[in-house]
Amino acid sequence: MTSTRRTVVFAGGGSGGHLSPGLAIAERMRDVAPGVRPLFLCSTRAIDAHMLGDAGVEFRPVPAEGLAWNPRGVWRFARAYLQGLAAAKRILREEGVEHVVSLGGFVTAPVTAAARSLRIPITLVNLDATPGRANRVVARRAQRVVSACETPDVPKFAEAIVGMPLRRSAIAPAGRAECRGQLGLDPVRPCLFVTGASQGASSLNSFMVAFALQHRELLTHWQVLHLAGSKGSPSAAELDAAYARAGVKALVLPFLNDMGLAWGAAELALSRAGANSVAEAEANHVPTVFVPYPYHRDLHQEANAKPLVRAGAAVLAYDRLDVAANMQSIGEPLATLMADGRLRDEMESALRARPQVDAAEAIARTVLGVHGRMSH
Repeated sequence: MTSTRRTVVFAGGGSGGHLSPGLAIAERMRDVAPGVRPLFLCSTRAIDAHMLGDAGVEFRPVPAEGLAWNPRGVWRFARAYLQGLAAAKRILREEGVEHVVSLGGFVTAPVTAAARSLRIPITLVNLDATPGRANRVVARRAQRVVSACETPDVPKFAEAIVGMPLRRSAIAPAGRAECRGQLGLDPVRPCLFVTGASQGASSLNSFMVAFALQHRELLTHWQVLHLAGSKGSPSAAELDAAYARAGVKALVLPFLNDMGLAWGAAELALSRAGANSVAEAEANHVPTVFVPYPYHRDLHQEANAKPLVRAGAAVLAYDRLDVAANMQSIGEPLATLMADGRLRDEMESALRARPQVDAAEAIARTVLGVHGRMSH
């Protein structure tokens, strides 16, 4: 054993949506029990090293692949799974790990299998309204299953609905004017925040180029904060040039660690509907047009946004993967909200009326066995 400190492993990765909740729980663990050492076992994707490195936490990449249903895909999955299982067993033994928190994604399968073989307790934190294939497998291995949201398709999947664990950096640190000022934006002019989550969204990027050109007059009174993603197309530089051609004041960035500043600056947002993005919009009381990721056959991100839509606190629009079609399906509700301050105010009031809980602290206390009851 290389450490006498209490070590808790967080297993997950491949996207910011899996890692951010784990970082939030790790933050609160350090508050509750300063001697605890969080260790992330993540995927080998660059986004994981970037996010976890910037957060200043220990992490070890573990070999793992998602399952593709073809001979080559199955072979790659099996090879990576066996390599990941061996690596995870070695790390869990060497580090004297006392608990594993599973966050979802393909890397959790070998890590939780290793934990089970070593009799290390597992807590699964489900983050989506539709539990993914990996989480359904992990749920059978876990001592405790909690969910950030209701799971209507699998109503008894979790023992408790706890809310989404959010990092403190995802919560606005100040009022709108100050957040805008910190980002170099006009403190007074209303801000539209556009985000495709941690990896960007090419179809939303392309849509915004066309939207800015068609709605120049409407956008004259606004400014745009656009997180384009590091691999998005159009790129951040191309988007910046497109906004300039349209005469729209805009700040385009590939990525932003301090998401609280972005949400804090926003009067209105256009966002993918990942569970983390939905929770951040709700916690920061930002009226949002949610556009579910279009490549999931079941459009399962739709379920994440529906509770806010039903409450009159958000709008759901659909990505048709065609700029002209999106000008209608996304552009019309977005333009309506930009033009109607009263409607935005009503949505903000609906957001403020919703209960707020610190899910990250509740999960941290439960994992550590510290007194504190989870909220149903």
